[in-house]
Order: sequence, then structure tokens, then C-alpha cells
Amino acid sequence: MSEHAIIRFEGVSHNYDDDTVVLKDISFEMERGKFYTLLGPSGCGKTTLLRILAGFEQPDTGTVAIGGEDMRRRPPERRPVNMVFQRYALFPHRTVLENVLFGLESARVKSAEARERAQQALAMCRLQDHGDRRIEQLSGGQAQRVAVARALVNRPRVLLLDEPLAALDLKLRRHMQEELRALQQQLGMTFVYVTHDQDEALALSDLIVLMDGGRIVQTAAPRELYDRPDCVFAATFLGESNVISGTVRDVTGGVARIEADGGVLPGEACDGVTAGALGHLCVRPERVRVAGPESSGLQGEIEDVVFRGATVRCILRLRSGGRLIADQAVLPHVALPQRGDRVAVEWDADAARVLAN
Repeated sequence: MSEHAIIRFEGVSHNYDDDTVVLKDISFEMERGKFYTLLGPSGCGKTTLLRILAGFEQPDTGTVAIGGEDMRRRPPERRPVNMVFQRYALFPHRTVLENVLFGLESARVKSAEARERAQQALAMCRLQDHGDRRIEQLSGGQAQRVAVARALVNRPRVLLLDEPLAALDLKLRRHMQEELRALQQQLGMTFVYVTHDQDEALALSDLIVLMDGGRIVQTAAPRELYDRPDCVFAATFLGESNVISGTVRDVTGGVARIEADGGVLPGEACDGVTAGALGHLCVRPERVRVAGPESSGLQGEIEDVVFRGATVRCILRLRSGGRLIADQAVLPHVALPQRGDRVAVEWDADAARVLAN
């Protein structure tokens, strides 16, 4: 385990009883003090990986270490982690303070110390004046913070969060994202968070672990993962991306050009891209420029225009029959594109990626 790592997965695989593969040879490390998000579609294995880390499930093969210690023989209650569940699992017959005290009582912490630690945990979650309230008196955001306080009161080295904001409405969810991020930075604790919400992952994370089909596809900081995806799945799952497939004409100076849709299209060449092979150019809609038909870019016709306030989305039908999306800034006194306009689209080579798979 490296000097800065707190968690290490090595060769972790797991199958369901019907031999359905859930995780396939997962090996990577997590650094202490970072906010990690396990992101991916339903069924990709992210929640199973979190449950293996918590000790609620055991891997069929491989090991999990926390703080350099092998966890194979450690039951959940003896691991230096605690979990916040999607449904919070709060006790309705107990007050807020009594809910937070529960774990300390189970650990037989002395009453005076337990009460002091519980009050500290509530204060960290801005609930110091809510200790006497019943659970049914709380808002959704307050209940979520009680669940976090109860998880923090035992002073775990790692906090695990399994889609804890999924039940909240959009406005409250965004507010709670800010609170969780601020709390993690305040504590300097390692957070491991599970979600399938791409925007949530971008907003919260120091590092995103993108998963698909039981494997880790790419691990990177949010901006790097957004700007420099390693494969078509990463480019299309996180945000939106136009994908144009064609034959790679040449690769020069780190730039690949592919022949597709009646043009020769440039993009940054990724590992494995070679001349003469199939390549997939991925370019984000906001990095596509709409120009007049006299431009040398791809030619097409605007099929639809969607006004979004600060931006306008142009949906183009290319001459080849393919479709492409371009998001343009709305500027004062500049006319918006119209359906039926003949236009061309272009982009800078470093704004697109040419991928091998």
C-alpha cells in the first residue's frame, strides 16, 4: 500500500449465487482525506464494492485493506468505517440525540463522554439545537444530517455513503451536496460515495471511480474525466458527447484525423489509435462551433433549436444523415439559429478526443 493510501482493493471479484458476475478483478487504492465517488449505471457493481468495503459482503477472491490492515477476518462492527444508507435507518421512537447516541451506547462508551461526542457530531452537522426533536418533526435534509452525525459519532477513518441524497428533491439535493462537500473538507476524512447521478459526482468528488460491467473503466478527477475520457463509454456516460466513427487517416503530433461524415475531422489521439484503423471521435456539444455554410467544416441543416436561456441547443442533420448536437452561447443582439438553416460545424483539435474503443 502506498504512503498516502488508506484503502486498497487487490484482485477483488464477486459473483451472485446464480454465477452472475458482479465484480471482476478490482485493484486500486484510495488516498486518505479525499472524496471518492463510485459512479456508474445500475448493476455495474458500485454498491457491491461499497458493501464489501463495509464488511456486509465478502469477495469471492481478492483482499481489502484499510490502513494497511487486511479486513478479511474483520466483521463490519470492527472495521474503521461507518455507513450512511439511502433510507437513513433512523429510529422513529428515539429523539435526534438518542439516535446519534445509539452507536456509542452499543460500544459501551461512558455516558458523559458519549453525550459530549454526540453533541459534537450534531454541531458538525448543524443540528446542535435539534437534539430533543422527534424524527417525524424533521425535514428530509435534517434527517439526512442526523444519519451523517450518527455515522460520524464513532469517529470512523472512512465514511461510506450509499446514494444518501436519492430521496430528496432537486433543490434540496443540491443544497445537501454543498453541505456534504463542506463537511468532508472540514473533517479531512476519506468519504466513499455511491451514485449513478453524473452531476452529483462532478459536484462532490476529488476523484471519480467510473464503473461498468463490474470493472473500473477510469479513475480521475472530475474535470480530467470530463475533458479526457479514455473510452467511448466514459465520454458518453459522464455528460453528453457527439460520437463520430470513421477510419483514422493519420496520427501526427498527438492529433488524429478520421474520415467520416464527408469530412476529415481532427481530435486528440488517445492510446491505441493507429492510422488505417477504426476510430471514434468524441466532442462535447458546447465545444462545437456553428458557422456559415461557406466554412470548411461538416455541412448540415439545423433540424431543431432548443432555447435554454444562457445557451441554445442546435440539433443538426449532417449530409451523411447523421445527427450532431451543438450548444451555443446566447449573446445580446445576436439572432438565434433557425430551423432549416444551412450551416457548417467545426471545433479545435484539442477540443475533441479520438478513441480506439
